[in-house]
Amino acid sequence: MTEQVPESRAAATAVILRNRPGAAPEILMMERASSMAFAAGALVFPGGAVDAGDHALAERIAGGLPLDEAAARIAAIRETLEESGLAIGFTRPPEPDRIATMRRALIEGAALGDILNAHGLEVALDALLPFARWHPARLERVRRVFDTRFYLVQAPEGQAASVDETENVQLFWSAAAETLARCDRGEGQIIFPTRRNLERLAQFTSFDDLAAHALSIPVEKVTPWQEERDGETHLCIPTHLGYPITSESLQTARRT
Repeated sequence: MTEQVPESRAAATAVILRNRPGAAPEILMMERASSMAFAAGALVFPGGAVDAGDHALAERIAGGLPLDEAAARIAAIRETLEESGLAIGFTRPPEPDRIATMRRALIEGAALGDILNAHGLEVALDALLPFARWHPARLERVRRVFDTRFYLVQAPEGQAASVDETENVQLFWSAAAETLARCDRGEGQIIFPTRRNLERLAQFTSFDDLAAHALSIPVEKVTPWQEERDGETHLCIPTHLGYPITSESLQTARRT
């Protein structure tokens, strides 16, 4: 009998950074609820699947972007607002009360395009800088298969993040190296793509330096593969995409 391989679904995630004088930038991290089907209990960046409303809005505002790219950036903006209450990628920052109203509307099922129309707001898709794109191998034994684009974006000034308490149970700001250390101490969990991306982010001490790095490396879809190394099976990724660590033993790598 042929094994059914889950169809992949487009997704997007926002790596939101805020600079600190004399220190590495902090990144917004969310802890997933233990009840979630994907990455339960893990620390993640805000984000989620691209939906039909994102595609509909992309058809209106994509500009010169491919529609799938525009829809992914819209999804990152929408999911960030819903999960954290931060309004990233807006042409002008909404007032706190308006942000709260828009967030409630999203949670209740409204489309982002309709919300923007109701409030007379626009999003700036170029505020999100492409950083990476990950997709599991088709033979990976995962319950959810996401083709996920990662975007860098600066944290909006004067806004406070708050957890949604549905998909996520807490959030915090932490430098990439600090989040990795937290997980190495057993105080958090991260899946393989998040660990590799945090290691890459930890190499830079400002948003501008990180942005320059991202612009210097074309985004290619990262599809990890398994390989025997020194008598042990490793999960591996390409060596030319800016990641300082490109393999991890399957004994320690968490994939979902």
